Amino acid sequence: MENRLKPMDAEQLREYGHKMVDFIADYYKTIENFPVLSQVEPGYLRNLLPDSAPNQPDSFQHVLDDIQAKILPGVTHWQSPNYFAYYPSNSSVAGFVGEMLSAGLNIVGFSWITSPAATELEIIVLDWLAKMLKLPEDFLSAGQGGGVIQGTASEAVLVVLLAARDKVLRRVGKDALEKLVVYASDQMHSSLQKACQIAGIHPENCRLLKATSSTNYALSPEFLSETISQDLTIGLIPFFLCATVGTTSSTAVDPLLSLGKIAKSNGMWFHVDAAYAGSACVCPEFRHYIDGVEEADSFNMNAHKWFLTNFDCSALWVKDRSALVQALSTNPEYLKNKASQANMVVDYKDWQVPLGRRFRSLKLWMVLRLYGLENLQCYIRNHIKLAKHFENLIAQDPRFEVVTPRIFSLVCFRLLPVRNDESHGNKLNHQLLDAVNSTGSAFISHTVLSGKYILRFAVGAPLTEEKHVNAAWKVLQDKATSLLAESL
Repeated sequence: MENRLKPMDAEQLREYGHKMVDFIADYYKTIENFPVLSQVEPGYLRNLLPDSAPNQPDSFQHVLDDIQAKILPGVTHWQSPNYFAYYPSNSSVAGFVGEMLSAGLNIVGFSWITSPAATELEIIVLDWLAKMLKLPEDFLSAGQGGGVIQGTASEAVLVVLLAARDKVLRRVGKDALEKLVVYASDQMHSSLQKACQIAGIHPENCRLLKATSSTNYALSPEFLSETISQDLTIGLIPFFLCATVGTTSSTAVDPLLSLGKIAKSNGMWFHVDAAYAGSACVCPEFRHYIDGVEEADSFNMNAHKWFLTNFDCSALWVKDRSALVQALSTNPEYLKNKASQANMVVDYKDWQVPLGRRFRSLKLWMVLRLYGLENLQCYIRNHIKLAKHFENLIAQDPRFEVVTPRIFSLVCFRLLPVRNDESHGNKLNHQLLDAVNSTGSAFISHTVLSGKYILRFAVGAPLTEEKHVNAAWKVLQDKATSLLAESL
């Protein structure tokens, strides 16, 4: 019984911790040996694990063996250098050790008093990041605004939607909920629709305006103005506009300055979602993509996508923190304390949906300190260079076309259909996607733009090099050759 695992013990933690770090380091060393997209069938794991939990403890080695044999085959390897699907979800040495420290301290930092360092470090690192992005001073903590770490961009858009909703209802009366209208392009992430459902905005009042290839799938200010005018005519209340910098499908960039002016003249809350592309804006040559952010009421970027910070870490800044607090604050007796009562501190519980929160600022702080701005800029530039390289490879093969202009590190492309038959083109690209992904040597994903099935190649995994891009292109070409031969 001497080796019995205690609830917490410094020496046992050291022993198990070392073994787990070794296991994870070995995983990264051999990550390319796994199929990138897990090839298991639904329900595979139920046959491999017992029906109920053990009565007696198992050995750590036995558990590690099970992870290797039973869990890893069911993992899709987001950190693989051959991962080009969706958008990246970066892991890094600095992010990992920050996450490790957060798990070790295991505090629940809902109010300042529950761990002053957790609140104060979050305020400081989000000011740092805002300065790296050259955000307007209104978003810094010294004034009326400030930053907060949310779990995801979905949570960020929800909390600002709730703040905007309550702000407008205080002005027009709470019975006007059914008249409130939300606007975004139809390229906006589906999280906005979910936020509208949660916030009680009527589904028919969630206006997702069609964006077309004529604007490279950006929201047209003219179309927005027309729609708002029509809604005002029938007695509706426009109150929330969401613009995207780097849309999910194709990295389209909405024109922030013109949209912001429309929002301002109609008294609407203007939110900017730069979940993916915000990271690139720390580079001076890409900063212009968020020009117009000075018109925004809130701005969001995900450090966990393309900024070397392990999931989850979504940075949200607001110009008026009191709007968030008024919408989300509760003050039960059991949480009252001197610092909060005296309004001397920030209590982040009032800036988010849940009460509890993790010490997420640690990993962002570690990333900013251990890499520094120059290295982070080089990291982003390298992925964009690799995406340009992939774009050039496509241009050299007349069987393929690039569908929308590449802006950041995503390339949208497709295999051209034989005889210009569009329905065949959609089927062909769907088959190509499946053929490439089932090899396990690369993983890409798709979207649909203007009725066309499009393949997305997103460069952004920390380990990706030019050789991985070349290898993925070779698989694409080989599979395309086979499919075209079959379709003749």
